[in-house]
Amino acid sequence: MTKRNPDYDFKWCPGCGDFGVVRAVELALADRVTRLGEPIENTVVVAGIGCSGNLVHLQEGPQPFGIHGIHGRTLPIAYGVKAARPELNVLVAAGDGDFLSIGAEHIGPAAKRNMDVTCVVMDNGIYGLTKGQASPTSAFEAVTPTTPLGKLDDAMNPLELFLALGVNYIASMLSTRPRDLAATIGEAMEYPGFAIVHVQSPCTTYNDTYAALKGNPKQGIEPAAYPLPEDHDPTNREQAMAHATSGRIPVGLLFRAPESIPMYQRLTGARERAGQREAPDVEALLSTLEI
Repeated sequence: MTKRNPDYDFKWCPGCGDFGVVRAVELALADRVTRLGEPIENTVVVAGIGCSGNLVHLQEGPQPFGIHGIHGRTLPIAYGVKAARPELNVLVAAGDGDFLSIGAEHIGPAAKRNMDVTCVVMDNGIYGLTKGQASPTSAFEAVTPTTPLGKLDDAMNPLELFLALGVNYIASMLSTRPRDLAATIGEAMEYPGFAIVHVQSPCTTYNDTYAALKGNPKQGIEPAAYPLPEDHDPTNREQAMAHATSGRIPVGLLFRAPESIPMYQRLTGARERAGQREAPDVEALLSTLEI
């Protein structure tokens, strides 16, 4: 805790990258209210379990609605909210353990439906809230309480996964640049379809992998990142995949599908088609059955 920043009175460790993310979310939502004139009550934040889930409790000023759900199920909850109330702005806040482990099975269906929500994924390569167990993005051979002999599998590459599953909007950002991150989250919320903003959000307590690789803990992950070049075409999936698999951390808008039919339009079409069908003749149907 510190008098310099009373936010540290909440249960995030000093220096946690998630503080930069919560600032960015606040800025993005405030800009949305000012620029679009949309009431803050039109936004619902769905959070999962883990350090990232606390974001739903940390918003300052006017509060959006918030749901602190269960582990790995942010996308099914968001799907329910969006299906019932398509006009709402739904923002998912999740971590690498929450979103990419038990929750990974939901990414593909959400992408195929083009669920019109924005996901902010805070990746620190570790399960921080439960004291430092290995997560899908933990480095190979990382020694943790659940991998005492070293992690046996390679770290997952989330950007490569998102591209392979057909996510229509993918951005790769750093928590150390909250204003840039806020602008990207704002753009993602306005994109008509499934959007993921993947944020490198270092854990200062249980995982300093990037700092250790660079030999200077004070530099954090910045040396491992590079800005996407000005000539990068975000509509080119092959270019996006090349940067996603470069071995470093690209920063910026990685991929954006130029055409996107969001889920709420698909829902409207399905409801219209259902209304055009005649109700089934139950008695005639039963008469064909041997009961």
